[in-house]
Amino acid sequence: MSEYIAPLQRLIEQFRRLDGIGGKTAARLAFSLLSLDEESVAEFADAVIGAKRDIHTCPECGNLSTGGLCDVCSSESRDRGVICVVEDARDVMAMERVRDYNGMYHVLGGSVSPLDSKRSQLNIPRLLERVGSGEVREVIIATNPTVEGEATAMYIAKLLEKYDVEISRLAYGIPVGGDLEYADEVTLHRAIEGRRTFGKKHGSN
Repeated sequence: MSEYIAPLQRLIEQFRRLDGIGGKTAARLAFSLLSLDEESVAEFADAVIGAKRDIHTCPECGNLSTGGLCDVCSSESRDRGVICVVEDARDVMAMERVRDYNGMYHVLGGSVSPLDSKRSQLNIPRLLERVGSGEVREVIIATNPTVEGEATAMYIAKLLEKYDVEISRLAYGIPVGGDLEYADEVTLHRAIEGRRTFGKKHGSN
């Protein structure tokens, strides 16, 4: 016998499908939703459906967009000679909070595991196209300081060795195993300022 009545159990199960949501949190969210009036619930549902319908990915960098280029790629004030490579769009938002970074971004859409490679699913071909255009002088690899993030960084750095660009890795004041999106502005500022070279320019001695 289920702990909850069927409609509530179905609602809890839907919340549990979300990343990072366990059983207790899912139940709390479900009960919270039930406490709202019908108009608020309708607004909540409409916001979910609208976000899924209206949010797309930027064809240039993979960041979130409402259609066409994202705000960063469409800006004329950004430095197009520097690309910061991140795992997902949440990391772009984290970097933008720093306000010291004025370059471009490239969202991979995930990371690769050293044991279970999923390189083909990442937005890497478009990154190589952008770097190969000759406009880019530096690529900052800002994947998360996890085993998967480090494996992804090394893989991308290897692919970029043939291009005439500087390859740097974000210098983390972030604990290993942490996520970029949870870092505060000061930590991210220090990480940007202290980034280290990850590889030499093609043809350098």
